[in-house]
Amino acid sequence: MTFTKTTEQASKYDHLDQMSLSNLLVNINREDKTVPLAVEKALPQIENLVTKIVEQLKQGGKLFYIGAGTSGRLGIVDASECPPTFGVPSDLVNGIIAGGDKAIRRAVENAEDNTTQAWIDLQDHNISTKDIVIGIAASGTTPYVIEGLKKCNENNIITGCITCNEGSPLALTAAYPIVVIVGPEFVTGSSRMKAGTAQKLVLNMVSTATMIQLGKVKGNKMVDMQLSNDKLVDRGVKMIMSEIPVDYDLALQLLKQNGSVRNTIENYNSENIH
Repeated sequence: MTFTKTTEQASKYDHLDQMSLSNLLVNINREDKTVPLAVEKALPQIENLVTKIVEQLKQGGKLFYIGAGTSGRLGIVDASECPPTFGVPSDLVNGIIAGGDKAIRRAVENAEDNTTQAWIDLQDHNISTKDIVIGIAASGTTPYVIEGLKKCNENNIITGCITCNEGSPLALTAAYPIVVIVGPEFVTGSSRMKAGTAQKLVLNMVSTATMIQLGKVKGNKMVDMQLSNDKLVDRGVKMIMSEIPVDYDLALQLLKQNGSVRNTIENYNSENIH
């Protein structure tokens, strides 16, 4: 089977440097509109992977994202937002980037080409067969990610991936691949654009659906969120007021006493059952 990187094919647009600013923005937006439709086609694959993630996490496992460059940064963003949003431990969802934390801000030369470091990085996090590892790479050819998943496969650790090229080595390596075909980028080969957007949308789905399945959302509210700033405390107070008959000041007092929206509502209800 011949493998073609559609993310590297020539842009459908040319002479970008001669376009007006208005045309640049209109055309970028036109391309961006195609991304959710591409994600929609991958929904069955996303469901298969999320089903497996939930199963592993319910058994005490952890979720790992590994990637390089933009893909690695997107994984870190998603992982870092799970504790404040859903009140889960900081090591439940983990983002690992080729080149280490310094690569979050600046590219680390040749980090993505290292074929052994991903497994070392995973071992530093005490990876086990309870866990699940998702490799993120728009191209589907990043050695750091592919070899990391191969080592996981060899060690009976479940693997998934998010990529934007069909038939890529990464998609063929992962047990649960997600392939979102976004086609050529507006700027040829700039996979931080449509491919990056697709990866972000998929990651939103993966982590959010997983946390809902794990019971971290009640109704449509983040009842386990960390109350780490005034905005979130205010949001928590208003959540409480929508669930139980108390005014703002009492809701705030109860929230401070109970430490979370969930605890506040559950304790109030248990104390006021007749």
